[in-house]
This record gives sequence, structure tokens and C-alpha cells, in this order.
Amino acid sequence: LHTDTTLSKYIYIYSLKCLCSTRESGTSMLEKRWKDTADTVVIGGGCVGVSLVYHLAKAGVKDVVLLEKSELTAGSTWHAAGLTTYYHPGINMKKIHYYSIKLYEKLEKETGQAVGFHQPGSIRIASTPVRVDELKYQMTRTHWHPTPQFLIEPEKIQELFPLLNINKVLAGLYNPGDGHIDPYSLTMALAAGARMYGAEIYNPAPVTGLTPTSNGKWDVQTPQGTLRANRIVNAAGFWAREVGKLIGLEHPTIPVHHQYVVTATVPEVKALKTELPVIRDLEGSYYLRQERDGLLFGPYEKEHKMVLQDSWFRDGVPPGFGKELFESDLDRIMEHVECAMEMVPVLKNADIINIVSGPITYSPDLLPMVGPHQDVRNYWTAIGFGYGIIHAGGVGKFLSDWIVNEEPPYDLIECDPNRYSKWTNEAYVCAKARESYGFNNVVGYPKEERFAGRPTHRVSGIYHLLKPRASMGFHTGWEQPHWFYKPGDDVGYKPSFRRTNWFEPVGRECRLVMEKVGVIDLTPFGKFMVQGKDSVKLLDRLFANVVPKRGTTNISHMLTLTGKVYAEVTVTQLAEGGFLLITGSGSELHDLRWIEKEAIEGNYDVEVTNVTEDVGVLGVAGPRSRVVLQKLTDQDMSDSSFKFLHCKSIQVAGVPLRAIRISYTGELGWELYMGSKHTATVYQALMKAGQEDGIDDFGTYAMSSLRLEKGFRGWGAEPADFIGKKALQQIKAQGLKRKLAYLTMQTDEVDPEGNETIWFNNKVVGNTTSGAYSYNTQQSLAFGYLPIELCTLGQQVEVELLGKKYTATVTQEPLVLTEPTRTRLQKKAGGKTP
Repeated sequence: LHTDTTLSKYIYIYSLKCLCSTRESGTSMLEKRWKDTADTVVIGGGCVGVSLVYHLAKAGVKDVVLLEKSELTAGSTWHAAGLTTYYHPGINMKKIHYYSIKLYEKLEKETGQAVGFHQPGSIRIASTPVRVDELKYQMTRTHWHPTPQFLIEPEKIQELFPLLNINKVLAGLYNPGDGHIDPYSLTMALAAGARMYGAEIYNPAPVTGLTPTSNGKWDVQTPQGTLRANRIVNAAGFWAREVGKLIGLEHPTIPVHHQYVVTATVPEVKALKTELPVIRDLEGSYYLRQERDGLLFGPYEKEHKMVLQDSWFRDGVPPGFGKELFESDLDRIMEHVECAMEMVPVLKNADIINIVSGPITYSPDLLPMVGPHQDVRNYWTAIGFGYGIIHAGGVGKFLSDWIVNEEPPYDLIECDPNRYSKWTNEAYVCAKARESYGFNNVVGYPKEERFAGRPTHRVSGIYHLLKPRASMGFHTGWEQPHWFYKPGDDVGYKPSFRRTNWFEPVGRECRLVMEKVGVIDLTPFGKFMVQGKDSVKLLDRLFANVVPKRGTTNISHMLTLTGKVYAEVTVTQLAEGGFLLITGSGSELHDLRWIEKEAIEGNYDVEVTNVTEDVGVLGVAGPRSRVVLQKLTDQDMSDSSFKFLHCKSIQVAGVPLRAIRISYTGELGWELYMGSKHTATVYQALMKAGQEDGIDDFGTYAMSSLRLEKGFRGWGAEPADFIGKKALQQIKAQGLKRKLAYLTMQTDEVDPEGNETIWFNNKVVGNTTSGAYSYNTQQSLAFGYLPIELCTLGQQVEVELLGKKYTATVTQEPLVLTEPTRTRLQKKAGGKTP
């Protein structure tokens, strides 16, 4: 390797400067009087933690304190490449990125601290037809956001990045305003702003103990003294596990070795009049940007080549580790270096002056863990950041708003720390971190599945019976069938942006449920028991609906204080004051935390128990479901005896269980709740009893299509004084500006799934929220938000799919009546029902 002594010396001097200035700021802080109390204590002085104290203080929160164990930026921040981008494939994370960039643009003016922010733009390079589809897919998910993003041709790419070899380039996704920022300067500017608004930053101040008090506060122990805090926020980067362990939590975060290469001056770069945009070569799996008059590029190795620092997961971070680096390994990334040299030929003659190899924290799915933690009062996390620089500003604002307003400003459930639980053991975390790192630039298909670390211990009692003939999906640790194979089917996971191998089999399953009877494994549902003297009062407070009577069920919504829907829950009163609450698998602990918080803060005399892993659930649906069940139980299953939305304790094949007459397919059906050890017995009895009736399995893809056809949405009647009632009344009085419309459209080999852009007269007017193909009506369906004036039945708009706009018509919902509605109409017409 060639070295540049001058630049190496600069890097060394710069590191010393950072070290000295941080120590000076820390010393001056510790000379102040140590605070005994604080509203919020943030643990960790990387860019994320400092951003949070900046935003809290700026929002007017008094007594905000940050504790840093050594120096600000120690850990991952100081050595980060500092990339900033508007782009993110996730809809909600785009908001985080957008806010961060807008904050960084004005931070220097606000604080007087230079941040070293460069905004030459960035280009994601597509060099295969599938990659072009991916860019088109992302464009339709961005048009309805303020994010500046454009699909550009190779000629435009060459104009923006003249040093690029465009022989293999087919298209690019261009984000003007993207770029890179100096992580150290950014953190110092945020720290200056935090102090300016009244926050205190103490360092070195390692946290040595955390003790909860009976009233929900925390005693935070450090060598300098103890602080009593209303809440604590773990923002400790790769020390997050150590902080969590102080209170018995095992956070699923693990450091990975990430390398980037810095070159000496490249004459062709130095000769340019404008800074090069950042490029991301998706097939080569690396990023590349200008660094002064040279280049900096960082690859993401495949999972079998990347390196985990798994010893830190087991044994903790070595004492004293802070601004150290790992030994570099150029051989490990040579495959990507060669790709970069082919794409940017001037690299072939460039001298490498530095290879940085440092720890970056990964969560299993590469998304951070942001928000309050379930089962631990007033303990929040902002950890697991693989891209902490671009996330810091937006996450700091998001958490600050949540803390100040007592509700999240928008939905970010994909980053909820409670999406993980005890099933995320070391083997799982390591396998998923390897996969996530290696898949950094993998094609982002709809309905993506990743298979490392699966299955966890969360499998239903019939998983092994279904696995050989099912395409499994992963839901919060659970395996659940998406669709089932038959002889002659094209089997396996074959993702695509268009209709793929599951399209026809899912149609077969829809017909099964509409014409015969199907069974679906619903075990992954989140399930809670609520009982006690105040259970009715608690549920009256929690839900914007009446509390169901004993033996009945309803669908209820938990609202935030401002009237936003926080969760949708099926509520059943099993016995006097005893309730079963059912929620989606992805929101199990997210919803449980909300319920527990209200129960504790409202001082309700109740017991809330999570029975998710103890109870198996089978759904039985279709016109023959009643006939099949009747063969296995003495309970009268007729419509007159077992009404819709009623619950009864019955025996099926000798197994005691609770049957609720409800089905999200909209067809005649029941959900059967039993001890998990009995699931296989009941399943096998159903399949045997239903042979003459054509019984078979169906999966979640078919259920989603059937649900959409029925247009399922429902709000309860006017109940007691529930959370968010006043806000909801204000919204109603002010009137809505947009409305959820039901759209039908004819497409060609591609269907909506949600988050696509809706156009009218060449202007963006809304977005879809969900979508699927309707096998019963032979067309695509979607729900989408539109301005009130465009919600008239028959109104035509356009929905963009893979770069093409399809005519969509606002239609009366539902397209297919639910079974209870059909039965009611049949009775009204004088017909008979079983």
C-alpha cells in the first residue's frame, strides 16, 4: 500500500484535536455543581444521544442531562463515513432522513459551529433490468413525499459523475441534496445547541448502576454521584447491551466490522470544478464519494466474508475501548475494490492512504430500536443504529416529540424496541446481523423474506406439519404460512416486482374459502388476558368502543391523545370481568406496553397477562366450516345458537377451547383458541372431518385478498370517556380534508400493495394504504387517501405501479359482501339459513 505521510499526519492531529476539545468540554462540565435530579437522562454521547438532548432542550424541557462514559463521539460516531441521504426504502424512515438533512442544513447558522456538510447529491446505480424495476418501484413510493428524487438516464449520470464508466449503467436514482457531513463537527454543533438551550452534558461520567423507584423514576449511579430522573434513554451505541444488563435486559445489538478506504489525491478528481455526487453501486455493493481531492469508498461484504465482533455480545465491550479501531483487512473487500475500479477507472491508479475498520452497531433487521420499552417503566432506547449519522437528527426530533407530547408524532412501529423479545437469542442475533450486513444492497423486493436464524423457538403446534408444503413468512419470531404448494406448482421463494409463483396458488386458496372450507394457522396473534375488579373501567378508558358483553366480541381501537389510531384490537369478554385481547403479531409488545402503562398510571386494579406463546389459534373459514365443526363438537353451531361476534367455550375433538365466530376473510368462520400443545390434535381432527367437504389449508396472502374484497374497516359506537375522545370530536367538528377511498383498477402482471402514489391531472393527490388482487372480481383493489373532492363514486384517478400509471376508479365498498351481511339479506328476503 502507498501511504501519504502528510494526510496520515493530518488524521492523527485531527484525532488529537477531537480528543482534547472533548476532554476540555467534559472537564468544564464536571466542575459545575452535580445535579441531583433530572427530567430526562440520556446515556451516551454519540450523535444520536446528543441530538436527543438538543431537541429536548430546544423544546423547552428543563433539566435534561446527557451522561457520556468517556468522550463525545467515542464509539462509532467519530470514525463514521458521514453519509447523508434522503433515500430510504421504508415509508416512515424517509421522514427521519428528510428531517435530518433539513436540520443539518441550518445547524451551523443556529449554533455557530461548523458542521462540514457537503451536498453534492447522490446516485444509486442500476446495472441490471431488475435493478431498474427496483428504482421504479421506489419512485412510486416517493412521489407523495417531499423527498427530492428522480429517475435519470445514463447520459445524465455521466454528466453528474464524469469519471464513471457507464458501459453497464442502465439508470440511476438521483437525490439532489444528499451528501456527507463530518460526524465529529455535527456532534459538537448539536452539543453546543443543547447547552445553548439549557441541557447539561457530563463527561467522563460512566453509568455504573440503574435503580428503579416505586413511583416509576430512576436513580442513575455514576462515580460523580446519583441522579434521580423521571426517565432514562439508553443511547449508548455498542455499549447499549451493557446499559441494558444493568436492569436485566438483553438488547439484541451486535457490532460489525465496517471498512472504508481513503485514497490520496487523484489528479482527475482535483481537476473537477464541482464536487462529485456520492454513488452507490448496488450490484457492486459499495458507496463511493469524494474526500477532498481523493476518493473514499466503503463496501458491504457478503455474509460469509463479513466479520462480527460477537465476543462483545457475550463478554461485553473491553474496558477503555472508545476511539480505537480494528485491524484492517483489504483482502476481505478486494472483490468490491475491483468492482469500484471497474465503475470508476481512476481508482486503478489511486494510492490508498488509509483503511478505516471500526465497529458499527447492528440490530437483527438493521433498523434501530427507538422508543419506550415494555415491562420497564420510563426506560427508553435509541440504539442499534447502523446508519447513525443520517438517523441522528430525525430520531432525536421523533423521540423528543414523543416524550414532550406523550405520543409518537407518526407511526414508526418498524423501529419499536418491543418488536424483539426473549426469542432473540445470541444465535439469532448473530445470524441475522450477518445476513443484514451482507444484504445491505440486495434487491428490495415486495413481500421480502430473509431466512437466516429461522426458525426461532416461536413455532406453532402445527409448524412441522405445514412446513413441507408451505411458503413460510416471518412475523415477530413466528413462522406462518403465506401460501401452500400443490403438485405441479412452481415452489419456493421467488420474489419479484410482478406477479410471481404464488399468484395462481393464492387464487386457488381464495376459491377454497369462498366455495368450501379452509384452515389457517393464526397462532402468531398477540394475545393478552385482562382481569380484575377494574378491568371494565380500564378497557372503557383504553378503547374508542363499548366494552363487549360477556360472551361477545368486538373490534376496538386504542387512540392517542390527539385522536390518532395507536392500535386495533379484538376484545372478547370471556367471563365477568375477564377479557381476551387479540392484536396483530407485529404489534404484540407495542400494544401491551400501552395497555400496561395506562393500567399502572391510572392505578387500575387489574392483572394483565401475555399469553401469546401459551395459546394456539386456528382459523376455520368458508361455507362448509359450520358443517365440519359440527362433526367434532356437541355445541350447536347453527346461526341461531352461535351468532356472529359471539364466543363460547366448547370442545372440539375432545379438546376444550374457546371458539369466536369471526373471520378476517369475511366468510362464515370461527377462530379456535386452545392450549398450544393441543393445536396439532385439533388441526388433524379438522382435516380428517372435512375430507368430504373439500377442506384444505390457506395462508395469509389469501386472507389479505379476501379481507380487501370485503372492505373491512370499522369503528365502534360512542362509548365512555376514552383516550383521544376530545381530539376525535374536534377533528369531526373541523371536517376532514381527505378520506380513505376504495379503488378498483385493471393492471398487467403487477398489483398494488400500499404506499403507491396516486395522480390526478398529472399532479400527486394521494397515496394507497393497502392493495391486492381480487380473485373473485378479477381486478386489482386498493385503499387510498384522496382529497374529499375526489372521493365521489365513479371518480377516476391514476395509481402508479413500476413507473406506469393505471386508471383507478373510486368504487362503492365492499365488492364482495361479508357472509353475515349475505345471511341477513337472505333472511330479510325470506330465505333460510342453517
